[in-house]
Amino acid sequence: MSDSKTIISVIAIFINLVGYAPYIRDTLKGRTTPHIYSWLIWAFVTGTVFALQVSAGAGVGAWVSFVVAAICFLIFLLGLKSGKKNITMSDTACLILAFIALFLWLVVRQPVLSIMFLVSGDLLGFVPTVRKAWVKPYSETLFLFESNVLSNGLGVLALQKYNIVTWLYPVGWTVANLLFCIMLIIRRNQVGK
Repeated sequence: MSDSKTIISVIAIFINLVGYAPYIRDTLKGRTTPHIYSWLIWAFVTGTVFALQVSAGAGVGAWVSFVVAAICFLIFLLGLKSGKKNITMSDTACLILAFIALFLWLVVRQPVLSIMFLVSGDLLGFVPTVRKAWVKPYSETLFLFESNVLSNGLGVLALQKYNIVTWLYPVGWTVANLLFCIMLIIRRNQVGK
């Protein structure tokens, strides 16, 4: 069973790398303008989720979170040059939620409560990107979010131990990315090229 989980995890990581490549390319060319606060929140939270998943026995399924955290941090750095930097109170609240979650896990030793805060904060970190993409639906690379649906779904299958700490994050992101894809497609049809 472990070998199949490793293969699924490697496939999910490969899909992530393929999915993020056009986003990084489009960011470098100025076609995609990442909201830096979203990407900072995602990098921080996903890195913390990786640590939580490892501590809760996710095994090779946690590799996906590690790779995504590293890529999110890279996109945050790229976004410092050309990304959107309009920070709102709700953006800051998301980051504060992430810090609270880290505190709950490290100091109070509440991993379930931590993962709930982390996933909530991470999904709320999507708000600046959703807000921006609603107005400018072509400012995001749709392929990235489509590939995230697949890679997060595979990430769930790659988990070696299933509990709320290990599965809540990839399940939440599978659904969030799917809904974001649907919104982008609808808005692009409404707005046109």
